[in-house]
Amino acid sequence: MVRRPFIAGNWKMNTTRSEAVQLVRAVREAVAGVEGVDMAVCPPSVYLDAVGAELKDSAIALGAQNMYHQAKGAFTGELSAAMLLDVGCQYVILGHSERRHILGESNEDVCRKVHAALAAGLTPIVCVGETKDERDAKKTTDIVAEQFFGSLAGVSSDQAARVVIAYEPVWAIGTGVVATVDEAGEVHASLRGMMAGRYGAAIADQIRIQYGGSVTDENAADLLSVSDIDGALVGGASLKAGSFPKIIRAAVS
Repeated sequence: MVRRPFIAGNWKMNTTRSEAVQLVRAVREAVAGVEGVDMAVCPPSVYLDAVGAELKDSAIALGAQNMYHQAKGAFTGELSAAMLLDVGCQYVILGHSERRHILGESNEDVCRKVHAALAAGLTPIVCVGETKDERDAKKTTDIVAEQFFGSLAGVSSDQAARVVIAYEPVWAIGTGVVATVDEAGEVHASLRGMMAGRYGAAIADQIRIQYGGSVTDENAADLLSVSDIDGALVGGASLKAGSFPKIIRAAVS
């Protein structure tokens, strides 16, 4: 099955309002007319409205970097799925390694958010990935499996078909060290096998698996040429108006 590639930019805690607007305008102009690829940008939450306004009538979707699992209530500082939908979000990144390792989110935390996102109609981009120590200890498959199965516990086959998985080796995020084509391909193939074991081959063939971790316009084409890599979750390079559109175009070249 040929899966439609999906390139998303995770801006993390970067940009001012004016920088965010200028960046998304430049990206929108640069990818005008590009077809055959899904695109999204995930700006800081305080700029979702402004960026979403710039994306109106474009092919680029809006995504958030996180959300809370409760629908409403006394949860200071949190954002609900309804709030994200209200500003035009279609996607939400969940379980990013920076939230797992810096802010202490567990698989159970991520799983609650996944269920809330799916129930609201958002598409979750669920991140999994191992640290350098875990890779050196040859625990990559075990760690990725634990995060995958734990983060999607209780997710049905029909729901799973609506989920995007992002494999992001922690040792490659923001370090400039990118997984080799063989390293990334091996984990993506392993994830596809886990999906098939849990949901069956037909559903596994539908689920898109992005790669993330120091993706640039120079290495994107090689990574995206791997059969089980269906796109990229791009960090630093998504903040560069000259680089991000090239990564998008690499997905359909």
